[in-house]
Amino acid sequence: MLKQLSGTDAGFLYMETGSSFGHVNSLAVYTRPADPDFDPYRAFRDQIEARLPILEPYRRRLVEVPFELDHPYWLNDPDFDLDFHLRHIAIPAPGDDEQLAELVARLIGRPLDRARPLWEAYVIEGLSSGEFAIMSKIHHATIDGAAGAEMMSMLLDHDQDATAEHVADDWVADRMPTDAEMLARGLLNLARRPGKAVRFQIRALRQLGQATRSEGITAMADLARRGMPGPLGAFMRRGMKPEERDPLPTLPTRTAPPTPFNRSITAHRRFAFRSASLADVKATKSLLGVTVNDVVMAVCAGALRRYLEAHEALPDEPLVAMVPVSIRTGDEDDRWTNRVSSLFPQIPTHLADPLDRVKAVHETMQEAKHDFDLMPADLIQEVAELAPRALATRASRLASRINLGDRVGMPVNLVVSNVPGPRTPLYFAGAQMTHYYPVSTIVEGQGLNITVQSYVDHLDFGLVACRELVPDLDYLAELCIDEIQVLKKAAGEVASP
Repeated sequence: MLKQLSGTDAGFLYMETGSSFGHVNSLAVYTRPADPDFDPYRAFRDQIEARLPILEPYRRRLVEVPFELDHPYWLNDPDFDLDFHLRHIAIPAPGDDEQLAELVARLIGRPLDRARPLWEAYVIEGLSSGEFAIMSKIHHATIDGAAGAEMMSMLLDHDQDATAEHVADDWVADRMPTDAEMLARGLLNLARRPGKAVRFQIRALRQLGQATRSEGITAMADLARRGMPGPLGAFMRRGMKPEERDPLPTLPTRTAPPTPFNRSITAHRRFAFRSASLADVKATKSLLGVTVNDVVMAVCAGALRRYLEAHEALPDEPLVAMVPVSIRTGDEDDRWTNRVSSLFPQIPTHLADPLDRVKAVHETMQEAKHDFDLMPADLIQEVAELAPRALATRASRLASRINLGDRVGMPVNLVVSNVPGPRTPLYFAGAQMTHYYPVSTIVEGQGLNITVQSYVDHLDFGLVACRELVPDLDYLAELCIDEIQVLKKAAGEVASP
């Protein structure tokens, strides 16, 4: 049965160009079980095959609407081939972290095949530690971070002795629709779009009135909704409920300061990963009376400050980060979709003292959350629904072709994300996951992404950058780990009598 992508989901497809990719990734490291006959590839394949019935995104593929008239659809892939999506590779001796990072960087710099379900997984052997790794790629059009975490919990086990028992499978492949059928769907939705646009505009006006506590604006929106004549008025009244509360994030209102990584990007990537003690971060946050996220943001600010200073490129103004925020309520009808918005806080790279940076982060994050709460966030998803597909696609291609990142100032310098992960170990076929490094994506004009995920008792840092813009990404990763100790020491000195 065909299911249309939301405007937000489809937006991750439209953003793709020859240098920007919409897939997100992860690198999980596992210890081998005691069984001498253990085969990582075969065991992982068996695990996925057994769980396919509960992993809907793994067996659905895209169907496009001709002439890019409308958002594409998902359907159950009639030609699904599990072995196409699973790859078995190894790195040569000595199999160190640098080689593993280089391999991951090359793999994420390749787009996914849109004629098949939008995911791949690589079982990687040859690590000097004797461990093995699994690198996963899945398109952001399919899931957001929260859904990805849920998918991981479904695929892996909390019990080391659990086996890959098959789940009852009622999955049925769909028939591929003809171009004529898809064109008819697209034209019908196109005819409905004017009504959607009017409804959205009145709804946005009403939410603005509520956010600003302006009874006049709210009354104006309600009057427009109630007084619209004819079929369009009936459509409006049916679609707009006063109790709806969907937050709309506040976008940055000024240009972020220039940095070496805010330029036009290429298709080439660098990846760096590090791990730190979660206990150190928690001890620091307790001493300073802030949150773990505040500490992580301050650590990233300190590392970025030192990195930019070393390159004689530190701006006088603070950098601006985009911080993804889940807007899931738990009541969604479809778990496999994007329910994500963003905060846009300044990060205090302009402050030299680490404790001042923590204080500033805490304050700016509170301000950003306050701005975020002013208006409901799903309105921006409705904007995405109204944007013509062809226009959105061509805009992304044009931005890449003219190197937009070199021509205009960016509103955001980089993405910084801190994702809480499982507090207990995860396994498959007796193999224990020891680290889970996030491997995110970058876009035109923003050639750096720092994502952190907690897992059990440590924080795993995954940094992704444009290869040409940040050639020394390992140095920045080291600075992130070093800043944790710098901040811990400063917090301890303040707390000491």
